[in-house]
Amino acid sequence: MPAVTVLSTPMVPAAFQAADFNYGAIAPMLIVIGGALVGVLVEAFAPRRIRHTTQVALALATLLAALVVLITVSADEVNRGATLAQAVIIDGPSLFLQGSILAMSILGVLTMAEKFGGQGADAFTPMGAAVPGSPHEAAALRAGLATSEVFPLTIFAVLGMLLFTAAGDLLTMFVALEVLSLPLYLLCGLARRRRLLSQEASLKYFLLGAFSSAFFLFGAALLYGYAGSLYIADIARAVTAASGDLEGLLLPGVVFVLVGLLFKVGAVPFHSWTPDVYQGAPTPVTGFMAACTKVAAFGAILRLVYVGIEANRWDWRGGVIAVAAITMVVGAVMSVTQTDVKRLLAYSSIAHAGFILVAVLSFDRTGVSGTMFYLVAYGFMTIAAFAVVSMVRQGGSEASHLSQWAGLGRNHPVVAGVFAFLLLAFAGIPLTSGFTAKFAAFSPAVAFGGRAGVSLVVIGVLCSVITAFVYVRLIVLMYFTEPPAGEAVVAETASPYLTVAITVGTLITLVLGVLPAQVLDLAERSSQFMLR
Repeated sequence: MPAVTVLSTPMVPAAFQAADFNYGAIAPMLIVIGGALVGVLVEAFAPRRIRHTTQVALALATLLAALVVLITVSADEVNRGATLAQAVIIDGPSLFLQGSILAMSILGVLTMAEKFGGQGADAFTPMGAAVPGSPHEAAALRAGLATSEVFPLTIFAVLGMLLFTAAGDLLTMFVALEVLSLPLYLLCGLARRRRLLSQEASLKYFLLGAFSSAFFLFGAALLYGYAGSLYIADIARAVTAASGDLEGLLLPGVVFVLVGLLFKVGAVPFHSWTPDVYQGAPTPVTGFMAACTKVAAFGAILRLVYVGIEANRWDWRGGVIAVAAITMVVGAVMSVTQTDVKRLLAYSSIAHAGFILVAVLSFDRTGVSGTMFYLVAYGFMTIAAFAVVSMVRQGGSEASHLSQWAGLGRNHPVVAGVFAFLLLAFAGIPLTSGFTAKFAAFSPAVAFGGRAGVSLVVIGVLCSVITAFVYVRLIVLMYFTEPPAGEAVVAETASPYLTVAITVGTLITLVLGVLPAQVLDLAERSSQFMLR
């Protein structure tokens, strides 16, 4: 008689047995993923002639609806807390950063709407000017209509960013990291019809991104071995009580996870991808990536270091302090030597990552609010700056070399004036959001960071002076230098999409410098993390 095999009922973790699914808390993410999936269907079945317009309208409607629902539903006290089996934490920082990501993404889609559609398909225009009625114009038109997949890819990336800031465990954080990264790898390569540099940027970003993801995953495995759980709250309890089974796994696990996260913000020495990818990617994609990815990555860093591993910060804080100092110095010094405007802004982005790390390392609630305010200020000015860069052209292609910007202020005073204002904001000049952001980031470091915090602030101020020299040099080039001989550099007439993006980004940069109290107060009220 054959033996009978008895299958035992699989053990289900307690968290999943009593899983609480709060749909109001995750409603913005549900809207975003729904919009992304509909965008995929539109790409598959919609006629080519209406595909671009439909995708733009769908992307904007999705992001706007998600932002409205986040403000009206998710932000309600009833919907705050842990959900999805404790994997997602909806609290003040996650709501603030998710709202920032959605608002910036709307401006990012507006900048992409012109450059990835119709005869404005900049990244896909063949060599030579697209004369109206010529084969070049027809090729540009076909290229633009054939690249409407950029919008669902962008929405998928936004989904990963929203989840990244609210992840309650390291596995969810890793999934969110991949969901936001994979679309960006593709978006960076969408300029392939104009130059091979875009392919190089996409490949380099993919390879180094996969390498950093491996670091993150290995670090998560070590932390699981230490605490017996991937939940950030459980890791925090194990670290606080020093009750991990394998004490030697804690510090290596923390270091590897931080390496994966610091890569995403472009901190030195994990920054080598940043200048090449910023230069090679289509300019609207660069603006979106520079602003929104930094917000999402710093959101994850804040949750990890303030909730999960804060209790043993004295073991790893020194290393991150060194990373912050080197990041500021490298970003500032290397920006002086750049001759390409997009690479200049890339090294500026690296320096700003160092400035934000100064606030993170204060380990005080004011440091959290200062970090969040800085991310908002930097994000909006960055999207507006790259939108302006996409307008300046020579010979039918972007005028990316600094020498091509000479004399722009004489021929196009409005465009040059807006860009000069944004550069001054990057430098931290008073009455701009850059000044308020630096003050909000550096003050907690001086008050609560001890000698190390004061030293970092001194380095930050010196590096700000160096970057100010770089920005002022470009302003002098635009206004007080004769334009080069040959074909004139022109600033394209902006479409309504691009006009709205630049106007909103510039106005927010001004308002956050002149009247920052409300946003600072909102950041302060949203700076309290919740365990679960």
